[in-house]
Amino acid sequence: MLNHPPHVGAAPISRLGAFASLSEDERRALRLASEIPHRLAASRDLFHAGQRTGGSLIVLDGWLGRVKLFSDGRRQILSFLLPGDVIQEPRTFQPVAVSTITALCDTILCPAPAAEDEGLREAYAVSAALDEANLMRQIARLGRMSAYERIHDWLFEMHERLMLAGRAGPDSFAMPLTQETLADALGLTSVHVNRTLQSMRRDNVLEWRGGVIRLKHKGASARATGQRGAIGTAHVPAGTAPLR
Repeated sequence: MLNHPPHVGAAPISRLGAFASLSEDERRALRLASEIPHRLAASRDLFHAGQRTGGSLIVLDGWLGRVKLFSDGRRQILSFLLPGDVIQEPRTFQPVAVSTITALCDTILCPAPAAEDEGLREAYAVSAALDEANLMRQIARLGRMSAYERIHDWLFEMHERLMLAGRAGPDSFAMPLTQETLADALGLTSVHVNRTLQSMRRDNVLEWRGGVIRLKHKGASARATGQRGAIGTAHVPAGTAPLR
């Protein structure tokens, strides 16, 4: 049985509040929504691709992945959904899930409050823009980066996103995934991931102990992967609301 972590409702307020100025009523709506939790055990599917959806959701706790399954059993994780992220329903007459979403660990979600005022409307719009920017970043990782660069860049993206949700320290975060899951996300084998992580440890780039990642030399990482400036909040496409 999944336990309801303390202050689990803080992640969406932290993340969405970084995107727009939320009124007290909107913050209250987010807190009330978090009191209607939907618990999903690890390895269970939230939606299957093509399945009708039942409204937008917010991730309160845990990690989920948008996945593509192949007939021979292989799996590609297309993107990750972390605490504070909004799973927005497609704007179609009969909304269906565009991909299968699977819980990668025990997860808690809640309904996303309706965006009746400007604050939440703006926050949801910026959240959707960042989701798209992160997907573009994943495509670039898989297409042009070495294994070392892929893992390094992915870890820094997760850290930046968890920082927005108040779920990371200045240089560390809890990472509940296995090396096999990381391989599914980065188009590598588990053996390649393991060897690359060992190289990163020898290079004093990271520590991974007890399910916690500690990152080092962030500026060097940005230069090594060709990134300019902070990724995540800096990647909001032009024309969307600025972060506040």
